Amino acid sequence: MQESDPDTTGTTTPLVVPRPEHNISRAQISEHALKVLYRLRQENFQAHLVGGGVRDLLLGHEPKDFDIATDATPEQVRQVFRNCRLIGRRFRLAHVHFGRDIIEVATYRGSGDDADPADHRLENGMIVRDNIYGSIEEDARRRDFTINALYYNIADFSLIDYVDGLADLRAGKLRLIGDPEQRYREDPVRMLRAVRFACKLGFAIEPSTEQPLFRLGSLLGDIAAARLFDELIKLFHSGYALDVFEKLRHYGLFGQLFPETDACLALEDQGFPVMFVSRGLANTDRRLQEHKPVAPAFLFAILLWEPVRRATEQLQSEGMDVNEAILVASADVCHRQQSLVAIPKRYSLPMREIWALQPRLEQREGKRPYRLMTHPRFRAAYDFLLLRAEAGETDPELADWWTRFQEGSSQERASMTESGAKRRRPRRRRSKSKTPANEVAG
Repeated sequence: MQESDPDTTGTTTPLVVPRPEHNISRAQISEHALKVLYRLRQENFQAHLVGGGVRDLLLGHEPKDFDIATDATPEQVRQVFRNCRLIGRRFRLAHVHFGRDIIEVATYRGSGDDADPADHRLENGMIVRDNIYGSIEEDARRRDFTINALYYNIADFSLIDYVDGLADLRAGKLRLIGDPEQRYREDPVRMLRAVRFACKLGFAIEPSTEQPLFRLGSLLGDIAAARLFDELIKLFHSGYALDVFEKLRHYGLFGQLFPETDACLALEDQGFPVMFVSRGLANTDRRLQEHKPVAPAFLFAILLWEPVRRATEQLQSEGMDVNEAILVASADVCHRQQSLVAIPKRYSLPMREIWALQPRLEQREGKRPYRLMTHPRFRAAYDFLLLRAEAGETDPELADWWTRFQEGSSQERASMTESGAKRRRPRRRRSKSKTPANEVAG
């Protein structure tokens, strides 16, 4: 093993770990990633597996993605692979497609010193364009956390470490490369990534990396709302949503993303709404552990429900019907939230339907339960009702009734709705003398 150490030219000799001294095998790397690595190598380009894939393999986890770093420019990568598309303006990347599998190939990033503003631009310290290319060492120092700056070299199957990432990996430590405050200002989303990796890996955030999290949360307001939606899906749909929620609140970041919900959490009554959100996120984690599907619509329904519920109650107190009130409240809360986290319509519309069905689930007489069960969003609304009952927000008897109704036979269902049907007011009949001959009375 070759230790890292600065040389007389100002560069750093990296720590190089030969194949016999680490646990990464080519058998663990996806076939498509290996094809890209070998093909770049054949074309006389450098090719390294880098980032989360290397980190996860070293930890004994199964990587979700395999990313590649190279000295080939995006245009050169496209010349090598016919199945390649170039994407991104802020960061130019090459995506090599193998059916539904995509291998991301990034050119080594440079330091940006004396760069053309057309290729490298900062606004208020935040990087808005970064297409300056450099060496593998520059690329390593431009990455966010040390544990994500480890390179697997396909040329000799060694590991390359310029930033003591292996030592941090062994110590279970999450540490930013460079000055933490500057790195967070360059890209505030790194604060969310710090929370995500700490929860995912069970790592401790190194003190100098952690302290700015308490102070710089407002910088998230400069991030595009659509990008924040993508980051939140990664945060909450990776199997540790409850831990993420608690850490985001601890650092004051949750309030930057969901200010109305955060304000409601400060007014909790007998553990609710914290209990409701916690139970909902724990349920999401459990479903992922059981390899069951989870839906962004349901996740955001959980996170935004409390401000919708409170606004609905306020509108009702002013004389509005509950069904209209919940529609108005939903529209208002979603409109304000959209400027912070852009929830696509394909998720926001089902989310609002889940909310709108909550008062309708209280109507159990006659044919209404049968009609409600045919609604495409019924199952999600029922699951949402179960969470509300578990958290103590609504009567558990209501949730139990719907569970029994779904499981009951035709006779049992008829019996459950019969009493309610008898209490319904009979329809008024028109007088026969006023009924046209061609119209059926009633």
